[in-house]
This record gives sequence, C-alpha cells and structure tokens, in this order.
Amino acid sequence: MRTTLWALEGLEHLFFSNGQRVARRNAWTAVLEDRRRARARREAETVLNAASDRRPPRLTSQG
Repeated sequence: MRTTLWALEGLEHLFFSNGQRVARRNAWTAVLEDRRRARARREAETVLNAASDRRPPRLTSQG
C-alpha cells in the first residue's frame, strides 16, 4: 500500500505543477471534511429522533 502511495505521489510530481498539487490536496481535504460533517449531522439527527420518540406526548388543555 505504501509503495503504491509513493508511486502515485511520484506521478503527481511529474504531471502537476506545485500549485495544482496544493489545490488538489486542498480539494480532497475539503471533501473529507464535508464527509465528516455529514456523518456528524446523521449521528445528531439519530440522537435527536431517538430523544423525541421517548418524550411523552404533550397534553393540551380542553377548555
């Protein structure tokens, strides 16, 4: 796995300028951060839904 990564990084150095490498890495970092936030949102939604299901129904006054 590590040698594959090194090979890909070597190709990256051949084909991309320094600015393009930085831009690609920044874009990938943004993708990973978006995935992390989406996972956190799903987990929070699950917790909130579970909490709302356990709450007793709200009583309304009759009159």
